[in-house]
Amino acid sequence: MKSLGKSINWTLAIAVITLVLAAIFSIVSTFMLSGVSWAVGMGIVLLIVLVGILFDIIGVAATAADEKPFHAMASERLKGAKQAVAITRNADRVANFCNDVIGDISGIVSGTAATYVVIQLALQLGYGENSGQQFALSVLFTSVVAALTVGGKAIGKTLAIEHSTAIIYQVGKVFYFLEEKMNINFLPNGKKKKEKNSRK
Repeated sequence: MKSLGKSINWTLAIAVITLVLAAIFSIVSTFMLSGVSWAVGMGIVLLIVLVGILFDIIGVAATAADEKPFHAMASERLKGAKQAVAITRNADRVANFCNDVIGDISGIVSGTAATYVVIQLALQLGYGENSGQQFALSVLFTSVVAALTVGGKAIGKTLAIEHSTAIIYQVGKVFYFLEEKMNINFLPNGKKKKEKNSRK
């Protein structure tokens, strides 16, 4: 029951976070796309796709990484090593946030942004709204975005598995900076889990 309660709390928390982040992504992307040419809009769409791929890589790397190398780094007092340990110990939550929350939001927002770009391009080419040409452009552009997303994530997963230690250590460095310079702590340090393991 205790684990079920924690699961429910995490689910509710991640639902709220998703709601807030989705709103932020939508507002920012809409603001960035407002008044820009279709070429710039296409670049923004690709940027959103890259964000989704990047976070997917982090999520996969978190589940693939072993925490032992990070303990060795921590013993040498390397910055970010302790944070990397925390990431591996909370791999399920990290993967859930990176793959499901950011990944899904990026997919939805990139789709919406792609539709806006198609409309801008169709108008610039002189095609009427709901015309066959606009429909063809929409299918083509949406297909390209989908192919880049799926292909990028496929390559990213391979990189994440093969270089999980290096990737998570770099993320750990980012977390270290946020904790030390901005006093923002995203993950527990896992001491309780360590103590439990030591008692067994």
